[in-house]
Amino acid sequence: MEEFSTEEAVKEAVENAEEMTEEAAPEAEAQDTEAKDNKESKKGLKKKEKKKDKRDEQIEQLNDKVMRQMAEFENFRRRTEIEKSQMFATGAKSIVEKILPVVDNFERGLATVEEGADPFADGMLMIYKQLLTTLDEVGVKPIEAVGQEFNPDFHNAVMHVEDEEVGENIVVEEFQKGYMYNDTVVRHSMVKVAN
Repeated sequence: MEEFSTEEAVKEAVENAEEMTEEAAPEAEAQDTEAKDNKESKKGLKKKEKKKDKRDEQIEQLNDKVMRQMAEFENFRRRTEIEKSQMFATGAKSIVEKILPVVDNFERGLATVEEGADPFADGMLMIYKQLLTTLDEVGVKPIEAVGQEFNPDFHNAVMHVEDEEVGENIVVEEFQKGYMYNDTVVRHSMVKVAN
């Protein structure tokens, strides 16, 4: 057996260590590059996620804007429909108010003529009935007054009379007919009320 000196053992150990480091160096470099690549890819994913997040935020903002615009348009459409129907009702009520004096004049004229006596008066009576039918079809109705209890929403009391045969606050006589268009009073009835 040969004797090894410590110097030789140390030299041999150093040579073995150098060889091992030379062999391990490429593996370490490969591991380092893999670690760097992993870090870079994670950073890239984070950047992509951040970009997606920004895009998602923009998409959400745009969706929100679109939904708000649609809601605004729907509200506008409803509002204009309501305004249009109110304008129509106001216009119709205005026209009815202008036609009512013509109806009153027909009634006054026909009250002075006996039915069947004059063909002209019969023609006027037919026109008057046609006018009342047309008004009824569009929603204009006369307000019942005589014999009804006085109601300030429908009647306008211009006279009071003491009459014990009739109850209190009952309409005794109607001077001018009142009319309603749908549920709105166009003209109040002018009446005499018993106290």
